[in-house]
Amino acid sequence: MRYRSRVTAPVAALIGTAAALTTGSAAYAAPSPLKDGGTPGAETLGDSVFPGLGNDGYRVSSYHLDFAYDQTSKLVEAVATIQLTATQALSRFSLDALGLDIRTVRVNGRNVAFRQSGEKLRITPATALAAQAQASVSVGYTVDPRGTLAHTSWVATPDGFALCPQPNSAHTAFPCNDHPLDKADFTFCITVPAGLRGVANGVLTGTKSLSGGRTAYSYASRSPIATELVQITVGDYVIKDRQGPNGLPLRDVVPTARAAALEPALALTPNLVQWIEARLGAFPFETYGLLPCNSDAANAFDFTGLETQTLTLYKPNFLLQAEKNIGSHMMHELVHSWFGNLVSPANWADLWLNEGHADFYGLLYRYERGWTDSLGLTTMEARMKDTYARGDQWRHDSGPVAAPNEANLFDSQRYLGGVLVLYALRQAVGEDVFTRIEQTFLARYRNSTATTENYIAVASEVSGQDQSGFLKDWLYGTKTPRMPGHPDWTVTPVQSALASPHSRRGGHYHENSATL
Repeated sequence: MRYRSRVTAPVAALIGTAAALTTGSAAYAAPSPLKDGGTPGAETLGDSVFPGLGNDGYRVSSYHLDFAYDQTSKLVEAVATIQLTATQALSRFSLDALGLDIRTVRVNGRNVAFRQSGEKLRITPATALAAQAQASVSVGYTVDPRGTLAHTSWVATPDGFALCPQPNSAHTAFPCNDHPLDKADFTFCITVPAGLRGVANGVLTGTKSLSGGRTAYSYASRSPIATELVQITVGDYVIKDRQGPNGLPLRDVVPTARAAALEPALALTPNLVQWIEARLGAFPFETYGLLPCNSDAANAFDFTGLETQTLTLYKPNFLLQAEKNIGSHMMHELVHSWFGNLVSPANWADLWLNEGHADFYGLLYRYERGWTDSLGLTTMEARMKDTYARGDQWRHDSGPVAAPNEANLFDSQRYLGGVLVLYALRQAVGEDVFTRIEQTFLARYRNSTATTENYIAVASEVSGQDQSGFLKDWLYGTKTPRMPGHPDWTVTPVQSALASPHSRRGGHYHENSATL
């Protein structure tokens, strides 16, 4: 996971977009008068951490993203085609968009008026959309992956780019309703010059040779994707296919020059999948694999791995280490295929459901193999006792586990703090019931989103006991509750002037997973 801000190129490189965003200047196709009334859609989906994301006036059913990469200019020419359904009568609606030099907007094939303002692309259809009406929206634009923005999803590489949209930056690559609440189907077409390959989420559905040595690669996902989990990458890649457990196709997308060196890490995936499937059930998507992005820059992206759906983005040098140094974190990212991708957070305050689970199983995997962690500990009980002692300090510094804000969203409280909650629940209900809670939760909210309240309700239902008081104390309390089964564990008193040792971020940088 990640959260970052990056400055990598002069403002002039934004092909005029920065000026439009700053001045609020408009670009218009010839507008027609509205005939059917309606009101603008609310420019929020109500997220408590990122209230400015999304628009509540519609829901998206699908995106088709058509990207063409120019190796000389390093620019991407793109068309995003969005199928949506109005949830109200709409006189105007907006898409999240930042850093996109937008040329045209069409609704149902007609040019329409549009305006870029801040991080919103406001669209006024020629005729208001009736409630429950379906519409096709097409946005043509140019984007510079090396552009200067307050935050970005782009990872520029010597031979192309990759994407890391989490949590709120997908709309720097394509206009969208940029929140996990509005998952949608995705298809892709990526056109690249000779010597490069385009890859995206899902499976390859076709290739087409074009003039000038160019190739168009088409991909489709068989399951809906949250915008923050979209991956589109261009580079000098080789595709390495192998068989996973139970017939699961595994696909790694590897820089050609690094393929041999990275093979020992890539070969670990089948056993990782087998281990986690025994606990969470069959792998939920059509394929899985790793994308070691072709960059050695320390600031290329501000994390070690990002769980873009079916294709986990990694820093390549991390994967060159011995198995005991990387296996736990590879498990962390793999677990996100269930917690984060299959079931996504309905609100970014629910991030602990992603990160707590990923670290929980990542640490279990580590300790089962006898690998010491970063503190020199070798058992889950020892690590949880250490984390328990820090509980009040973390609640003081980073808030309760399920009550983050934007600044502390990716602090250790969402990672190890989340693990501690899950450990406490398992202590309270026993391992068998805990496993049934996990599997029931995943089955119930498959290909959708869920809240902390949803998890609490499932835990109560499966355990046969009301867990709301117990879990709310752990998730929202300002003091660390007693740990079931360990009455001797104690919490270190809060030191109000203590610098936050549980956040290793510099600026927006974060590497707070305990699996590292």
